[in-house]
Amino acid sequence: MTAYLAIAQTGASAADGLLSQGRTATASSTESAAFPASNAVDGNAGTRWSSAFSDPQWLQVDLGGTANVSSIVLDWETAYARTFNLQISANASTWTTLKSGLTGAAGRQTVAVSGSGRYVRVQSTARATQWGVSLAEFEVYGTGGGPTTPPTVPPGAVRVAEFLADCPASHRLPDDPIIFPNMPGASHMHSFFGSETTKASTTVTDLINANSNCNPSIDKSAYWIPTFYNNDVPVEPTTGIFYYLGEGVSDALIATTQPFPLGLRIVAGNAKATGPDDNTISRWSCLGAGDAGSSHDFVTCPAGSMLESYLDFPHCWDGVNLDSADHKSHMAYPVNNACPASHPVVVPKLRQVMRYPVSGNTAGFRLASGRGYTMHGDFFNAWPVDEMARRVNDCIRPIIKCGANGRP
Repeated sequence: MTAYLAIAQTGASAADGLLSQGRTATASSTESAAFPASNAVDGNAGTRWSSAFSDPQWLQVDLGGTANVSSIVLDWETAYARTFNLQISANASTWTTLKSGLTGAAGRQTVAVSGSGRYVRVQSTARATQWGVSLAEFEVYGTGGGPTTPPTVPPGAVRVAEFLADCPASHRLPDDPIIFPNMPGASHMHSFFGSETTKASTTVTDLINANSNCNPSIDKSAYWIPTFYNNDVPVEPTTGIFYYLGEGVSDALIATTQPFPLGLRIVAGNAKATGPDDNTISRWSCLGAGDAGSSHDFVTCPAGSMLESYLDFPHCWDGVNLDSADHKSHMAYPVNNACPASHPVVVPKLRQVMRYPVSGNTAGFRLASGRGYTMHGDFFNAWPVDEMARRVNDCIRPIIKCGANGRP
């Protein structure tokens, strides 16, 4: 596709506004902490984003809402992209190419485009130098987009970045549409939550079109765990609570949290663990009996209490893949309150909490996968894109505790 390129000192016509400045930007990589993606949308030509020294690379900006984009200005540093593409997306997962095969040049470069979406990306396919690619500013012009001011913190709001879905167990099957897709009966027994029809062949389209037993019912996602047994009798949790949290990274990075892309699949825990040291993610404790302690294996809970399971999912995404061959490599856990350069996109941290109506001697307790330390969880995201984005914008980024309705 032949593109119209022009070297310009200004952005777009007065009829179109600058939509990208101050918005959340993410990138495939950064050269170092001194050159973050946010530098490309801060309105300061003296700062810049710089990538790792490899191809390909990308930088994208979340406009906060659907926008009609008319032009894009790229203020390249000397280390520019020799060739690049411009893309737009409604969900940061499925992308439409606005212009492809463009030729870069050091300095300001304006590209006329026409498209509608919330996310805009520049995708560098080849570097012009031995260094990475570097942008002083990435400016998106058009109309629409999200509000220009952050949500107001209501009086009395609890300053915890959180929203949740409360989903009782729906059904049990020896299926796993992530690990064993289209292979019914290939898995150990799983207890499913949320979508009422999840099975081995389930796709994201199936989830969108199925009923959910979650509160809120608008959450069409599927969640599943190994079935719990007491003396070989299956016991379901009183409910499954799935918290979406902003934690584990700095407050500045919480403010950059991106919504889960539609269709993202995440697996947490170790179903093949042979001992407690194989899994430091899941833990067991007793509801209302903190003195009973916690462990990676089952704990003995006093009468009148319930056995609880907690599992935190990784929340640093590579920004590209909805799944990976081992179903884990596209996600990572934060290190030192930041996401690793290989997984630069902060998404909500999913915390799975199960409460089983059992207590006392643990001798008869087991999971379909084995001992308590084999607890694991699977998540297949089917939240409506706009609803997930609203909750991230209103609850996670401003650090506000919201309920199942996504409101404080």
